[in-house]
Amino acid sequence: MIRNFAKQLMSTALSFLLVIAGAAIEVGAQSAQSGGYSGQGAPLSAEELQQLVAPIALYPDALVAQTLAAATFPDQIAAAAGWLQQNSNLSGSTLMQAVNAQPWDPSVMALTQFPSVLANLATNLSWTSSLGEAYHTQAADVMAAVQFLRAKALAAGNLKSSPQLAVVQQSPQVIVIQPVNPQVVYVPVYNPAVVYGYPYVTPAYVPPPASVAATAVVAFGVGIAVGAMMSGGCCSWGYSSWNCGWHGSTTVVYRGGAYYGNSAWHGGYYGSSGSIYGPNGAAHYSSGYNPSTGTYARGGTVSNGYGSASAGQAYNPRTGAYGSTVQGSNANGSWGSSTVSKNGTTAYSQHQTTSQGTTASMQASNGASAYGASGKNGNSAAVGQTANGNKYAAANGNTYKNTGSGWQNTNGSSNKYSGSSYNSAASKGWGGQEKSGGSSAFSGSSGGGWGSRSESARGSASRGGGGGWRR
Repeated sequence: MIRNFAKQLMSTALSFLLVIAGAAIEVGAQSAQSGGYSGQGAPLSAEELQQLVAPIALYPDALVAQTLAAATFPDQIAAAAGWLQQNSNLSGSTLMQAVNAQPWDPSVMALTQFPSVLANLATNLSWTSSLGEAYHTQAADVMAAVQFLRAKALAAGNLKSSPQLAVVQQSPQVIVIQPVNPQVVYVPVYNPAVVYGYPYVTPAYVPPPASVAATAVVAFGVGIAVGAMMSGGCCSWGYSSWNCGWHGSTTVVYRGGAYYGNSAWHGGYYGSSGSIYGPNGAAHYSSGYNPSTGTYARGGTVSNGYGSASAGQAYNPRTGAYGSTVQGSNANGSWGSSTVSKNGTTAYSQHQTTSQGTTASMQASNGASAYGASGKNGNSAAVGQTANGNKYAAANGNTYKNTGSGWQNTNGSSNKYSGSSYNSAASKGWGGQEKSGGSSAFSGSSGGGWGSRSESARGSASRGGGGGWRR
């Protein structure tokens, strides 16, 4: 049984985020917030907020509320989207019961009933993170931006009642959007750059394919049944528990109270973890997000009497840096493979260790590569080539390089190998290419790929050498 469980966990391990420093903690949501701006740096302007909420402003009120609250948990958004893909065979009450058992915020649970919305948030994690931060720190301003855009779409003739949604202007400042049938919710599909009569372009946001067409028409997907069971019983986090407080509180409303989302949005890591133990082994997973740097990470480990296996993944949408790894070991040795991507270059590495020695290799998308091996008796050899063709070799303590003018021994000797006097390493294919200048597999990298937030403006690309996973 534990062996089957191990296989299942390993197949889904990358849907959990790995908290590198063991700082994962369970985090709830807050239902109250002190007044004023609580973010880092300057607050967003009204126009910046309008750009940020443009993709969701025409959603029905309860779906706007769920989306804003869930966006303050971008790590859970990523985990829930992966989980939903892996459990696509579930539906109806069976799906809801399974979702209810997950360690997610109620807003994230609620969005599992709207898979297209959840997938869009997970696909655009940088935008999602920025949206969540804006709501958490400027709730009233975000709500005002939603109303401003609704008024723009109404004035442009692109927001009107339909068989799917009822649009009611309750006052000059408040436009309410509700399902015509409270039991069935339709998700509007539209082009944010067209529908408002003004070319709003949302930073770090790629709209779903259905909304890319240059049209001002608001279309609808398949209706989502949100039956009465979603308002009570196991699943009180359902659609009918959410709304927007347009009158007075100007916040998301959940079960009658103001809801601001993740109370741990600022200040270090947050996430969740879990473990299962059985008579034959154990399994662990953890998930986390660092709001200061914008890095998500996830991972899991299984172990039993035959050995252990682990998988992990990290991604920073602000800088584009990405890494993943799979590692394993048993009585016969250990093995693993990893992928790292940064500044447009991707590198792949593999290794294996047995009682006879160790072998390892690396290949990068820019042409760099390296291979190495060491034996049980202490002998070793390695060869490598940089992106621009410079070559290096080492064997049993001797090292050589070839930067375009033949092989040179770099152990203090001035010997040069060229033409017919190439040494054995050169004769095996490592000599003679006329290229100069050095370049590593990550040429041009200045470090810090996991991104200090100091030079990233809520989702824009960081150019600084930040310290990545920092407390």
